[in-house]
Amino acid sequence: MRKWLPLVAICAGTFMLLVDVTIVTVALPSLAADLHTSFGSLQWVVDAYALALAALVLGAGSLADRLGHRRVFIAGLIIFAASSLACGLATGANVLISARAVQGIGGAGMFAATFPLINGNYAGRDRGTAYGMWGAVAGASAAIGPVLGGVLTQELSWRWIFFVNPPVSVGVIALAWILTDTHVGAQVDVPGILTLTAAAAAATYGFIRAGSDGWAQAGTWGILVIAAVLVAVFALVEWRTAEPMLDLRLLRHRVFTGMLLAGLGLNFAAFAYLTYASIWLQSVLRLSPVHAGLVSAPLSLTAFVVAGGSGRALHGARPDRVIGTGMVLIGIGGLVGMALVHGSAGWPQLIPGYVVVGLGVGLVSPMLGSWTMASVPRERAGMAGGAVNMMRQLGYAFGIALIGTVFAARAAATIADRRVAGAAQLARALAGGQARQVVHAAGIRAGSVAAVLHVASLSGLQSAFCVAGFAGLAVGLAVFFLVRQHRPDPAQPSASTTAGTPDNAASAVGASLPPGGRDGAAAR
Repeated sequence: MRKWLPLVAICAGTFMLLVDVTIVTVALPSLAADLHTSFGSLQWVVDAYALALAALVLGAGSLADRLGHRRVFIAGLIIFAASSLACGLATGANVLISARAVQGIGGAGMFAATFPLINGNYAGRDRGTAYGMWGAVAGASAAIGPVLGGVLTQELSWRWIFFVNPPVSVGVIALAWILTDTHVGAQVDVPGILTLTAAAAAATYGFIRAGSDGWAQAGTWGILVIAAVLVAVFALVEWRTAEPMLDLRLLRHRVFTGMLLAGLGLNFAAFAYLTYASIWLQSVLRLSPVHAGLVSAPLSLTAFVVAGGSGRALHGARPDRVIGTGMVLIGIGGLVGMALVHGSAGWPQLIPGYVVVGLGVGLVSPMLGSWTMASVPRERAGMAGGAVNMMRQLGYAFGIALIGTVFAARAAATIADRRVAGAAQLARALAGGQARQVVHAAGIRAGSVAAVLHVASLSGLQSAFCVAGFAGLAVGLAVFFLVRQHRPDPAQPSASTTAGTPDNAASAVGASLPPGGRDGAAAR
């Protein structure tokens, strides 16, 4: 039993940091009313955490490789606990957004150390079991977040979704000391961290601004162009750095590239729309926070059961089939939601799609982690773990911004079709959880306004599910293409010639790369 205690510490830390990605979704209407936030501010409350987590997890992986994965994991826990307390004490939207960003920094340290710590503490089939349990926790946590957030918001206050983190963090820190520490002496790529953070922030801001100002505005496209330039600068920095935090040559290898794409698509297609579904359930259908959170329970339970059972069972399975099938199921789940949410739809119409999405998440999560680590040389463990986790959180951050834009635009078009004045403003209020306030302010027209907002919200949700569904299908097909088995190479073993065994899959990538950076620098 003692051998699984390290996994308990790793999974507990993962659960906290991933729950905090989505735990705020069910609290957004209460938070908006308490802090008087706008639609854009609500998006940043969610995205500040996801963006900081995404932009810094890769750099944190380099730092963990140099200083030790256990040390960085514990340091991340401390930062996470302190910033959670600051979130709970926030008196305004700007303070909360800033504290959420710091919370993301702590989460990045924890997340980046996760995969190397699993690899350092387990081997063989135990490693497959460990990744299966980790995948179950990771897959379920994003959907458990709204349930837990609903209970805390309804019974106590939205502030308690943050206040619960510090005491739990203390327990995880105490348990984390038994972890086997590992490090490989890598250098920290500060220019890479700065340029990647700036690029991710600019892209997210551009998507959010598109939702408030529209895609036709020159300023929106200007920001997105700046983001594209910063991505190019990041690539140049990484190419010229002796020890980059992301060795760009790894992108030549289709398995690794497929894993990154799957990570991006997983959080974008499976979880980003939960924010707007929760707002619809509470502000339009007037469900309680607990009831709204429980609606997503089938997704989390299905993901937990499937991931927990598939880790060991699918240890030798081909990743293209498992991950590709999982992403296709996530896409189908989104399209099922689009087909059912119309007319007089209520919360039951969400359940079938959520169950299908949960099946896909349960398949993708455990194998995504193990095969990402297996697709690179051992000395790049922190780099690989950081890269895939970065893509997962970027998928969520971009998803919140893009799907929010789609939701608001479609809702505005529906409102305008019914010849209601101020369609754009009403749509932003709807997406920002202010439907009750709008209806109350309508006075004698409250009934007709409520009916229009209901139809508009359903239209917006349909579009959100549509975007997520087709994104999931597209990523699934791409994974089938990129990660499919190759013809065996007689000169050396590869991932495709080892019956899908992750422990040996790194040989194909590792054989073509020197141990150091672009110029053959010291091993990471």
